[in-house]
Amino acid sequence: MVSGGIGLKAVVFDMDGVLFDTESVGFAAWDYACKKLGIAPASGLAYKTLGMNAAAVDGILKEYYGENFELEAFHRLCREYTYTYFAENGVPQKPYVHDALNALKNSGFQIALASSTGKTGVLRNLESAGITGYFEAVISGDMTERSKPAPDIYLKAAEALGVPARSCFAVEDSRNGILSAHGAGMKVIMVPDLWQGDKETDGLLFAKCENLKAAADMIMKAL
Repeated sequence: MVSGGIGLKAVVFDMDGVLFDTESVGFAAWDYACKKLGIAPASGLAYKTLGMNAAAVDGILKEYYGENFELEAFHRLCREYTYTYFAENGVPQKPYVHDALNALKNSGFQIALASSTGKTGVLRNLESAGITGYFEAVISGDMTERSKPAPDIYLKAAEALGVPARSCFAVEDSRNGILSAHGAGMKVIMVPDLWQGDKETDGLLFAKCENLKAAADMIMKAL
């Protein structure tokens, strides 16, 4: 187990927008569903929901569109779009996924995943990329009652690894994810995706890196 330096032993990754280039696909799916339902596009609203689990997203959609919003039809159309996209193009990975995970594993870090996506989608993506074996713990959005930005999912990931949350790095791309990991007491590294951060969240970061390779290098140098 890694020790020394600032005493960090583990790395907990978000999934969408960090390991996989899926946020833009999700945004396009929202626009597709809205067009099919004949309602105003929701891609702008989607920024607010980045990092949240399905239940939290549903609450925001109902708040925005009203209690009679056709959630079931909306999700069915989103699945229709994403399944077609992934079938034709595969699940797109972010640059340096394998390099970063391999470097951290070889350096002795424990690695976990804390994704707001449901378990089925998480396992599908990890298996499609051939990276399941890197993760000692996988926590999905349907395994905690409260969604990011609450710290629950990161606390659960640390618990599953058997290490204190303060002994973990977290790698995130969204506002909700950064608030969640920071609230759990982890040192947060942001690798920006669709959202570039803001003054408030920048002040919570251990570092901001341009890609996963740079993030892994930063983590290993911090020992």
